[in-house]
Amino acid sequence: MFAEPVAEGLASFAFGLLPKVGGKAVTEAKKLFSNASRKYVDTYKKRHCLLKVLGMREPVNLAQVYTGVKFLDDRDILGLESPETLEQLYRETRFRGYASKRSEGQKQSGIHVANDKQYLMVLGGPGAGKSTFLRKIGLEALRTFHYEDAAYHHRQIPVLLELKRFEADKIDITALIAEEFGNCGFPDPLEFAQQALRQGKLLILLDGLDEVPTANLDNVIRTIQDFVGRHDQNRFIASCRTAAYRGGFTRFSNVGMADFDDEQIEQFIHNWFSSASDIERGTGPKCWEILQDSKNTAAKELAHTPLLLTFLCLVYDRSQRFPANRSRLYQRALRILLEEWAAEKRINRDEIYEGLSIELEEELLSEMAYAGFEADQLFFSQRQLTKQIKAFLASNLNVPTLDGEAVLQAIEVQQGVLVERAEDAYSFSHLTLQEYLTAQYLVDNAQWEVVIEQSATDSRWREVLLLVPGLLTGQQGANTFLESLEKRALQCLQSAKLQQLLQWADTAIAGSLSKTNPTAKRVSAIYLDRARALALALDLDLALDLAPDNVLAPDNVLALDHALALALALDRSRTRTLDLDLDLAKIFSQLNIFRTANFPELMSNLENLRSSIPDQKAPRQQKQQFRETIFDLWFNALGLPTDAATLSNEEGQALADYFYICELMVHCKEAAVRVSPEVWAGIESRMVTVP
Repeated sequence: MFAEPVAEGLASFAFGLLPKVGGKAVTEAKKLFSNASRKYVDTYKKRHCLLKVLGMREPVNLAQVYTGVKFLDDRDILGLESPETLEQLYRETRFRGYASKRSEGQKQSGIHVANDKQYLMVLGGPGAGKSTFLRKIGLEALRTFHYEDAAYHHRQIPVLLELKRFEADKIDITALIAEEFGNCGFPDPLEFAQQALRQGKLLILLDGLDEVPTANLDNVIRTIQDFVGRHDQNRFIASCRTAAYRGGFTRFSNVGMADFDDEQIEQFIHNWFSSASDIERGTGPKCWEILQDSKNTAAKELAHTPLLLTFLCLVYDRSQRFPANRSRLYQRALRILLEEWAAEKRINRDEIYEGLSIELEEELLSEMAYAGFEADQLFFSQRQLTKQIKAFLASNLNVPTLDGEAVLQAIEVQQGVLVERAEDAYSFSHLTLQEYLTAQYLVDNAQWEVVIEQSATDSRWREVLLLVPGLLTGQQGANTFLESLEKRALQCLQSAKLQQLLQWADTAIAGSLSKTNPTAKRVSAIYLDRARALALALDLDLALDLAPDNVLAPDNVLALDHALALALALDRSRTRTLDLDLDLAKIFSQLNIFRTANFPELMSNLENLRSSIPDQKAPRQQKQQFRETIFDLWFNALGLPTDAATLSNEEGQALADYFYICELMVHCKEAAVRVSPEVWAGIESRMVTVP
């Protein structure tokens, strides 16, 4: 339905570009142009509007999955910040991505910029969607020949030229354009191309400057510049990888592809899963919902790159979920950048790669990733990276003598695993990949026990430690890893008061009616004490930190999540703390976790205090006394010794660290390839007990 009306409009437009002819020649010429235009539209759609990447079984239509891109202007493509400044900015934002918050409000619609700029250079990393954008603009240019709502506003014939074909010493761009028309049957294609160029009726799309053979690059740039100068009435859009661009296109406005934001990711997923069956099953919304889950935060980071988002959609499409073993997921994503994408784009590897296999390159990158992570460093200078590369190459007899700077440049240009964020300030393209490579280094060099001992409670290392079990081979590796985590967790329970608290929890739940896992019961007991006490002190954020959400299976702690949600939803004012206690008492009375606790009596006693609630103007001492009365009612109802419930800041932090490691242990168990049931049963039975 699209091709026929567009082809008719294109035929009329194309015919009008030639000198007028009369008689039978008019009818014959119109027929030729009609047939040629139909074929041109059909050929463009088949060659440039069907996407089949990453081993897809069937191609997908570009128009179906395309998601509008956004651009950063030239100032935000490469800033002037130092690595130290970027480190500070990154930590201030507390955001896993590397996007500059300064540029968030400066993004522009890609199609808007294409309409506005006559000469446009689109820059971006590998898989950022540059080629797809050019193809989409060409498709919209074709739509102008029939549709009034075409997103592109200039009625010009799109001609897409892949620059990797520019290999000869002498390049005749006009002849290449004429070839595109001639292949589709346009009469006298060279004359037609020349007429169209003279009248400014072409949109020339020059895709992949970075794919031009290095030896011919300067020649190609000069040739294109001369061609643009001679035919400056036409419009031009070129694309190049950011790291490969060295200028030379003086008339062109440089823009950079911005990473996908959440809105674009969600739209892409809905576009991808838009078949009738997917819509019926709600595949798109489910995929987006799962990707939003906090446990998939690192995986979602990959989704900001269109190529890797495509990969994630393909993974989800196969099993309607993301694999528990995220290590293999990230390993596959890394291989796509290191090897597969270059192969699909038919990019020739530079000579510097002779003898440097993908496996060796991964080992090099893992050393660089670990060195940065250990030093709490995410941004590096060129000198620092070059020094590491040279040291790695010098330490391996099987690697020929290579230039460190050339290797760094090749990794950046061809693969985009390392990216120059500002002048002389590099980072990994995704924090997720640095974490994966760091985990790989820990496994390859048997360093994970050191990290557990020194950094198990450091949230910065959390994702790395979650990835290690999925990389350990054999059951014994995962068993030893979990036992090391348990050993580190027990170090948090040195305080006699904490041990007394755990002993109380074990006694309080013994013989209770609830069928919940005994460990979950102990967790619930500790949770109730700590979350209630802290909520009464109006430190709800700390209560949230200490609440051991998801220590066990979600169904075991669902009611606990609900209780905390109620606590957070209640007004923080002191006059409402009694209502909070009543809600918590009601919920926990229904869980049947405690054998001896008398919650009905507790709720009755709490209700009797309602008439005694101090007002806002009451003296501070009176308010404190009222809160202590509530504490005493809880302690009596739970049979909890007062001194065991009153923890110092250090003891409270130690308890929080203990629960943090326990929760980490559960997720590491889920991420492991193999775990002994006996080993895990033993660990679980000892959890939240006195050593």
